[in-house]
Amino acid sequence: MTNKTDDINFEISDDCPEEIAEQFKNYVDAFDEAEWRQPFEFLLDSGISLPPASELSETELSAKLWEVINALSLLAIYLESTDHLSDRELYTLLYEDVLREETVFQSGDMMNMNCHIDLVSSGSQADTDLYLKYYADDDDRAFWLKEFPDDVLPSHEPLPFDRDCQLPKPTRKIGRA
Repeated sequence: MTNKTDDINFEISDDCPEEIAEQFKNYVDAFDEAEWRQPFEFLLDSGISLPPASELSETELSAKLWEVINALSLLAIYLESTDHLSDRELYTLLYEDVLREETVFQSGDMMNMNCHIDLVSSGSQADTDLYLKYYADDDDRAFWLKEFPDDVLPSHEPLPFDRDCQLPKPTRKIGRA
């Protein structure tokens, strides 16, 4: 398997303290040696069943969604910007797409990365529209219009669901103590 950082050239500034440069090199090496897997496979291997949404009642689906969200947080994978999706829509998106994307799984002393999956940050027009419709505040919307004056902003709407405030957040500090 090719290492994910093989084609990346890292240069460290001459004025970078040696301790920081060494720590950075160690992080790059750890990332390079880390295991890349689909979270879907990792969850299955951990004993979590992942049935398709169509096989679950609303109550079962909600419970399964939170089981998955909490299991992901134990893997340092955190979801963001989910309040525009119903439980069924979110679980389906996770099941069919998000959990199928390979990500890095680190272990040991070098496990210091959190993975944040923002469900409206792909850069696609659809995600941009969702961000502007539901998540962007007045300042962000004004900035967008200034930068892209020919764009038509979607009307701002309140978020239909209130899940993000309940999502697990990272508890460990990243980087130096």
